[in-house]
Parts: sequence; C-alpha cells; structure tokens
Amino acid sequence: MHALVPFAAERPKTRLATVLSPDERRSFADAMLSDVLSALEEAGFSPRLLATESTGRDVPETVDDRPLTEAVNAALVDHDPSPDRPLAVVAADLALATPAALSWLTADGDVVIAPGRGGGTNALAVRHPGFRVDYHGASYLDHLRRARDVGASVREVDSWRLATDVDEPSDLVEVLVHGEREARDWLVDAGFELETGDGRVDLTRTG
Repeated sequence: MHALVPFAAERPKTRLATVLSPDERRSFADAMLSDVLSALEEAGFSPRLLATESTGRDVPETVDDRPLTEAVNAALVDHDPSPDRPLAVVAADLALATPAALSWLTADGDVVIAPGRGGGTNALAVRHPGFRVDYHGASYLDHLRRARDVGASVREVDSWRLATDVDEPSDLVEVLVHGEREARDWLVDAGFELETGDGRVDLTRTG
C-alpha cells in the first residue's frame, strides 16, 4: 500500500517551543519522521513525503505548501484510491508507531481511521474514490461524517501507539518511556531524562 506522510518542514512542532529551540524542533521532527518512514517500510508500505518544502531525503517526495487539508485532498485526487489501489495518510509525528501498529491500516474498509487523542486523526487508509479529508477541528468526527456522506464503510483502528502524536512537552515522556527508535535516542542525547515523584512521571533536562 502507498502511504502519504505530510510534513511541515519549515516550522515544525511549534508547541514544543518551551522546551526546544527552533533548530532542536527541526532536528527532533526529522528524527520522528525517520521513525515513521522506517516503520512504514518495515510494515510493507511504500511511503511518499508530502512536504511543505524539499527535505532532501532519499524517498519519493511531493512539495506542496498549501494547508494540510488542501494538499492531502489534491494527493487523493491524483492517486484516485480504490479497493485495489488504497492510499494511507500517516502523520509524521507518530514517534511510537511500530510496523505492527501500522499494519492495522490494511484492514478491510473503504476508510480505515486511526483516531488521535482529542478528536484528531493520526492515520487513514482510503479505498473510496469519493472520500476527502478535513483536518480542521475534531477531524475524526468530520471524517466519519464525510465517509457517511459518500457511502463509504468505516473501520476504526484502536491503537494507543497510533493515537499518540507528539505535540506537547508532556508527550515527550511517552517517547522516553515507550519509544524504540531515533526520536527516543535524540531526546536522550539532548539530555532529557524521566523524573518520577508523587506517582507522576515528568521530564527533566540535564546539561
């Protein structure tokens, strides 16, 4: 299955500004992107980057600086998904994604959805040619509505690893605890450590 990975290359992870400098945010975002691409390839997907500017990576890449919804919908039109030609759309900040978790996107369904926390959508697999995305607001609910409007069947992926996208400083705890790839190594090299106390796990930075 082909997989599209949207990536905001110019100003990634702005909500991590309280703990990471702009250069660090870019470097950490690159590490998470590497993890997602590797996990997709190991799961048998053929990934393509949908980046706001060229990344220079040795993977197929489309540059589109339009807003996320418009760029992904243009890619869906170009791909023209069908049961024999599905297209997955996977967020670039799923630092906990594993090949086993991503393989759930190959399940039967015109639209397979992996919801994110807070009503978002972290991954999709589209087999219906009429389905289009809408990443504004509670996109999970919007995608259920859009699937219903075009008569597409929906299957939901109940995966904690795919539901965990890394946006806030508190999310870095999950990467340190459960990460297995470059993003976790990046945090360790940058001096981040787990701090436990009063039954709560927090984050501290040394050096």
